[in-house]
Amino acid sequence: MPGLLQKRSINLSGHATSLALEPEFWAVLDEMAQGATMAALIGRIDEGRGARPLASACRVAALAWTRRAVT
Repeated sequence: MPGLLQKRSINLSGHATSLALEPEFWAVLDEMAQGATMAALIGRIDEGRGARPLASACRVAALAWTRRAVT
């Protein structure tokens, strides 16, 4: 169902963490991974997020990805 959060477990730097995002964002992140693991993609997002919460950083990264695809 659109809008409901889906939670996934990700291993980042040897630590298990869970991340809850809307299915639409997971779909874009799956495209962004381009054959890499989701943990590798989220790890790259995590490294560059600064003080932004991880879920927010993932949403912003997905938005930026879709904007590049449109232009």
